[in-house]
Amino acid sequence: MQEAIIHALILAAGLILPLGAQNLFVFNQGATQKNWAGSLPAVVTAALCDTILIVLAVGGLSLLLSDQSRVTQVIYAAGCLFLIYMAWTMWRAGGGSKGKQQALTGRQQILFALSVSILNPHAILDILGVIGTNSLQYEGTERTAYTVVTILVSWVWFILLATAGRIMGRWDQTGTLSRWLGKVSSLTMAGLALYMLYSLVQSLQ
Repeated sequence: MQEAIIHALILAAGLILPLGAQNLFVFNQGATQKNWAGSLPAVVTAALCDTILIVLAVGGLSLLLSDQSRVTQVIYAAGCLFLIYMAWTMWRAGGGSKGKQQALTGRQQILFALSVSILNPHAILDILGVIGTNSLQYEGTERTAYTVVTILVSWVWFILLATAGRIMGRWDQTGTLSRWLGKVSSLTMAGLALYMLYSLVQSLQ
């Protein structure tokens, strides 16, 4: 079991910790909300999405979807449109050159977190493909331990991201850094949408 736990820690850290659209968004919410608790909708939604994907991956969903090209195309098309909308909304929330970035409501945080968690080809490939495939070498309690550890890494990381964002938000009294971070998050979402569009076109050829 120790081998499964260490394997899960290293694998989850390597896949979940690198900054991407999902991590940037959670960090941004920690920085722009009035208090740490204000970023909980983003933290919980992102962590729950990862939890669901990990459980499905370990349960074998990656094998079932491997040949479902039509399903992948629908995900790419819907994700592309939704992410473009979300990117534009977040860009506008950044406001002008002065003042702090407008804080998102709980509902907006949930929608954004869902979009960058579920409609994210990198997340799907990493969690369903890599984490799911690596779980096949374990059975019984070892597979359970592997699954629990990867889920815990995700939850702890998002909590730490929001906390780090809150610290930066307190330090950034003028709101300049948080505003530019919001712009970066918006551009990252737009880039992800373009990547999904490219992937969709490639799958149709």
